[in-house]
Amino acid sequence: MTNSPMTSPPAADAAGPATPRSGWRWAPYWVLAFVVLWPAPGIAEGVLVLGALAAIIKLVTTRFRGGTELLSGPAWALTSALFFAYWLPQLLSAFDAIDAREAFYKSATALRYLPFLWLVASAVADRRGRRITFGGLAAVASVWTLDALAQALLGTSPLFWGLDALKQLIEHKPMCSAEEIAALDRLSGVLGPCNLKLGIVLASLSPFVLYVAGRRFGSLGWIVAAGLVGLVILLGGARASWVTYALVLLFSGWRLLGWKKLLGVFVFGGALLLVLAVTVPQVHDRIERTSQALAADETGLDDALSGRGRIWGAALCMAREHPVNGVGARNFRDAFPACDPEPDEIPAWGEGPAYHAHQIVLEILSETGLLGLLLWLSGAALAWRAWRYADERARDRARPAMLALAVTVFPFNTHLAFYSTFWGGLTLLLVALFAGSLLARQEAVADGGGATK
Repeated sequence: MTNSPMTSPPAADAAGPATPRSGWRWAPYWVLAFVVLWPAPGIAEGVLVLGALAAIIKLVTTRFRGGTELLSGPAWALTSALFFAYWLPQLLSAFDAIDAREAFYKSATALRYLPFLWLVASAVADRRGRRITFGGLAAVASVWTLDALAQALLGTSPLFWGLDALKQLIEHKPMCSAEEIAALDRLSGVLGPCNLKLGIVLASLSPFVLYVAGRRFGSLGWIVAAGLVGLVILLGGARASWVTYALVLLFSGWRLLGWKKLLGVFVFGGALLLVLAVTVPQVHDRIERTSQALAADETGLDDALSGRGRIWGAALCMAREHPVNGVGARNFRDAFPACDPEPDEIPAWGEGPAYHAHQIVLEILSETGLLGLLLWLSGAALAWRAWRYADERARDRARPAMLALAVTVFPFNTHLAFYSTFWGGLTLLLVALFAGSLLARQEAVADGGGATK
């Protein structure tokens, strides 16, 4: 029988009869360690590589004798297929890349993600693993939220201060330069002034926070959690994260609150945004810049988009010049000068080329071409088909991961680079959480009287 729904009482997820006879019980903790270490990207990458190696060793000893105790057959297939929908465009684009040798090297090293995704999917393949992993992700995001609120009050993130002090003690150098700290114009939280991704990261992880808050504390818990996370995301300053979080509130809140109460949440959020626009100069600046999109001229629109109009024009140029397999994954910066529509003008972001397209469809088209777009669309179709044909219990247990993945790749928004180490790793993590929880192993569930169902 299938797992109990994610909306069922906590007892249904209790450890006991659902505990697998074998498998990797430490997988959830490995996944959480990877996420916790995101503020130290080098160490996080090391955890990913070690996890991939450990997964390979586990597979060698288990896959061909009881491998379904790690993952169900469909979960093996979906996790692998979604990875190759991401990786094959990178490989195919390497043939015409500006630096083909480097491109092939990056494609080869990107294979490390596949066994790590199997590890992540196995971490949520049973009720115990989902409880630890989803609850742990909610806890991490909640701690980062409280830390960012402390930064708003004290002027310094306690967590980042501790990490910075530790690095100076060990390596005798700070995590961020003095120039980056001086230029800080938004909440940076635990990620620090040299990695201004707090808002968009919290927006992508927020479904786990809201799911746990709503399940344990009901509507009031969901509303409080939504308000605290939302405040940090607004002060984080990234307008893309505002769009992402609005989608999370919409699709998470209507099931729990209903449309009338959810409308009240959005009204409160709008009022809070207006208050922040009046009291916080950085928020006011972003609201004012966004309003420039109403200007009739192209310059006003590009200013409102912080120069992204110019970047998107260059991305379309690359797609026209290299329609089959693009200019190469992560080669956008190298190809930008030849496609810059305004080469004599100083860009809105300052000196130097644009690093990536800032939009998922344009990134795929410009860097991996039509082949890449078709492969990404095939992956999206496979994910949708799996969701469509899953039963209601499977959808319930996978809903937080599904929502986190869907809002992260939502095409009508701006994005970080999906073929970068940080954002690519986060996105693939969500892919594996979705596949592993949706197609989890079938387990017997003990009810209050000891019977199974």
